[in-house]
Order: sequence, then structure tokens, then C-alpha cells
Amino acid sequence: MNNTAEIQCPRSVTEEDRARAQIYQLLGVLLSGPPSSELLKGLASLQGDDTPLGAACKNVAVLAERTNPYDAEREYNNLFVGLGRGELLPYTSYYLTGFLNEKPLAALRTDLMARGIKARSDVKEPEDHIGTLCEIMAGIIIGEFPCDNDLPSQKAFFDTHLAKWAELFFTDLEEAQSAIFYGPVGSLGRAFMAVEADAFAI
Repeated sequence: MNNTAEIQCPRSVTEEDRARAQIYQLLGVLLSGPPSSELLKGLASLQGDDTPLGAACKNVAVLAERTNPYDAEREYNNLFVGLGRGELLPYTSYYLTGFLNEKPLAALRTDLMARGIKARSDVKEPEDHIGTLCEIMAGIIIGEFPCDNDLPSQKAFFDTHLAKWAELFFTDLEEAQSAIFYGPVGSLGRAFMAVEADAFAI
């Protein structure tokens, strides 16, 4: 996503927010295309703890160490591309209406226009793809877009475009038949969405 405005409104970003943005960025990269060998090597060094989010990070690290780029690409294609369609359709419209390119996509495009966020020309997927939404959330958190990175703005975007379906999508990914490396990615996404929902509810 690109910022169409000339003026940024700088705001100090806390370490906690940077960490949140990094998880959104990671999910965005992993869901927008298969991981490179460099990314898999980096993921293999992830650390975790005993929280659901920390355990998911450790599991991603274990699977990343065992997965080669060829297998990761084949798995990604089986999950999200397939012949005609993959095992999962990672779009807001599909999860909320059962169809692609429906009202949730139109509402998202209206919101993005109001925020001064424009889709990159090299991205062919509709904007309500889960990878794109994670990328946008990361951008909002770190202030990549104009004047809209405060907590109410983050909450408004999350509540409108992610809260109603993202945790369900990540649960489906966690349990998908084709998911081996992406199973722990689903666990990571599910745990993170739960943490975000709880934090925004306070």
C-alpha cells in the first residue's frame, strides 16, 4: 500500500507498537506469497515463551527450519491458489458473505480512500486479502500513512475489517489439510488476533 498524501503526521512509536507492526508485517508477507529461503532461515531463529503467542512463534521456528522453499511454495499454492481455487479463500468478502468482491470490499476501498491509502500497482489481489489487510494494519501502527496511526484509528480499522473474520480464517488455516508449515502460521495469526481483540476491547 502506498501513501498518497504529501504530509506525514509524526508520532513516536512505542517498542510494543513496533513489535505489533512486525507481527502484522510478517503475517502479511507469509500470506501474500510463499516464503523465500532467506525468510525461512530468519523464521527458524524466532524465540517464544509459554503464552499462546510465544508457543506459536516457537512452532513456526521449528517448521521453518524443516521446510525448504520448494515445499513451502507448493504448500502455499495448494492452500491459496490451486487449480481454480485453493483450499482457503483469504478474503473478507468471502468470509462475511460467502462470495468474492462483495460489500465488505467496497467498504474497505471507501475506508482506504478516506485514509489516503492507495493499492500498489503490482498487487493483483483484491484489497480485502488477509495479507494486504495485515500489511495495512502494520502501516497504520508505525505511521506510514497520513495522520491516522493513533489507537482509535487502529481500533477502527481492526474492528471494521479484521475483527469479524480474521481469527476464524487463521483457525481454518491452522486446521487446513494442506497446511504443514502454514499450520503454525495459522496458530500465530489466531493467537495474535485474539491478543489484538482483547487489547482493543480495553
